[in-house]
Amino acid sequence: MIRETYLDTALTAAALLRQPALAARWREPSALPGFSIGGLARHLANQVTVTPAHLAGAPGAAAVPVLQHYTRSTWVASGIDSDANVGIRSRGEAAAAELTPGTLADEVDAAIETLRQVLPGAPADRVIDLGDWGLTLEDFLHTRVMELVVHGDDLAVSLGVPTPDVPPAATEATIALLARVAAWRHGPLAVVRALARQERAPRTIAAL
Repeated sequence: MIRETYLDTALTAAALLRQPALAARWREPSALPGFSIGGLARHLANQVTVTPAHLAGAPGAAAVPVLQHYTRSTWVASGIDSDANVGIRSRGEAAAAELTPGTLADEVDAAIETLRQVLPGAPADRVIDLGDWGLTLEDFLHTRVMELVVHGDDLAVSLGVPTPDVPPAATEATIALLARVAAWRHGPLAVVRALARQERAPRTIAAL
């Protein structure tokens, strides 16, 4: 199920990357501080374009649970000015500077076509090697769906266009994952109160 959801959500992102406004506003600031619109578009595209390379590479030795992927990642709770997050933006900006919007959209389309061929037959126990640890293929795709949904909204807001509809399964997967990360960061009671009790809701339960 997550494989189909990922591919469907990738198609939504691909259509967003074909928006005429993207070419016109490539170098303008995005809705995310420190990211140009082009850098944000590159970061969104990465959620699709890196996957064929991961599948073509050697499998990882072992996978961690998906929540540990976030609890171990320094960028999650270190703030937007941390070295980890500045590095993410800097890499996106450097990559965007070498691209045109059309080239980026073509790259995403080509990656989706490759994934249509290889993803259905990938073993369920395949471990995606992320360097310091790995994720099962299903968990890896779950994290990519969340990134596509979140950054698709970021890019649409940056361009001043409606946020595209994504498959309901993608929204459900994104909310489930963000809720788990939010509960780790703020405590489960804070999440429950934010969702159920306006009068006792904390200031934020932002997961990322």
